[in-house]
Amino acid sequence: MTDELHALEQNKTWSLVQQPPGKRVVGSRWIYKIKFKYDGSIERHKARLVARGFTQTFRVNYKETFAHMAKMNLVRVLLSVVVNYGWPLYQMDVKNSFLHEVLQEEVYLQPPPGSNGLKDNMMCKLHKAIYGLKQSSRARYAKLNSVLEKARFVRSNVDSSLFVKTGTNGKLVVLIYMDYLIITGDNAVEIEALKRSLHQKFSIKYLGRLKYFLGIEMATSSNGLFLHQCKYVLDLLQEVNMLDCKHAITHVDCKLRLNIEGEAMYDVSYYQRLVGKLIYLTITCPDITYAVSLVSQFMHSPIVDHLHIVKRILRYLKGSIGQGIIMRNNKSATISGYTDEDWAGNALDRKSTTGYCTFVGGNLVTWKSKKQQVIARFSAEAEYRAMAATTCELI
Repeated sequence: MTDELHALEQNKTWSLVQQPPGKRVVGSRWIYKIKFKYDGSIERHKARLVARGFTQTFRVNYKETFAHMAKMNLVRVLLSVVVNYGWPLYQMDVKNSFLHEVLQEEVYLQPPPGSNGLKDNMMCKLHKAIYGLKQSSRARYAKLNSVLEKARFVRSNVDSSLFVKTGTNGKLVVLIYMDYLIITGDNAVEIEALKRSLHQKFSIKYLGRLKYFLGIEMATSSNGLFLHQCKYVLDLLQEVNMLDCKHAITHVDCKLRLNIEGEAMYDVSYYQRLVGKLIYLTITCPDITYAVSLVSQFMHSPIVDHLHIVKRILRYLKGSIGQGIIMRNNKSATISGYTDEDWAGNALDRKSTTGYCTFVGGNLVTWKSKKQQVIARFSAEAEYRAMAATTCELI
């Protein structure tokens, strides 16, 4: 807490003033968390001051919001390109990244516990954004965008979190995901120059080569890059007390018949949390995508039978913990895709399910299994809808 308050004061985040009449004050609180290394060991304990942004009112306390979250499909595409071209991958963490952009709105914050404002009944008039405010993400992105554009980076039209710089000295790529920056390119000198430039603008922690990224472990070898979520699976199995369960060979029973009538679940949030974690697990486990798409259709009103399907998926994961995706250097940049559908395969509403997977440079980068929105009256219609979805993904 002392380090966090020191950083806030050093950055001149606020000034203590008397509360103006008629102005709403946003509450504040402390959040404590533990940051882990890629091997599961504790890196450090951290305290962060967060504003209670849920009390803000649209068009009164803020006007626009924005969250720059790189799509995981784009991350896998970038990794495939990097492996095929032999580029290095570096990761950087922007410390207190919300504290670098000046707020456009007038916001007053309740002084946090431990500050001097509590003694004199003063309020904090915010000059810069902090975590929790509705407009913080937009302010942070605006600052990062301006810095990268001054360095002659061009923002991608496909994803606003991707910046590319092409010049006579080579190509540099920067991908933004929350507080993290992934930097790669074909010129080591330009990469080092970019690191020094970012250090002058922000307080940045250099994390070295990319090994652990948002719960995804990346192992580099002579065969390529291997992506997996072993620790994530083990933590999930431990949470549901299934570490010692008997593993299943398949993730779905081939004779499964979906049903919407049965004993309702007492704790719906428990089912929703499990399915949500399984959805995140499909980032590196395309083999469970179809099964997860089935159980995610009953998020609002699950029954006990649906929970049994979820546990069948967990038992399958118990026997496939070490599986993942491998990115090989195929010395190719070819884009290809495959698609299929099952006509009227859903026994409940007779809708078809679209399935596709796409490859960049010979490596699997995107996949999806999703029920179509309308009922196809013949198989050719379902095929065309599946091909249209795959074509959009390829483009």
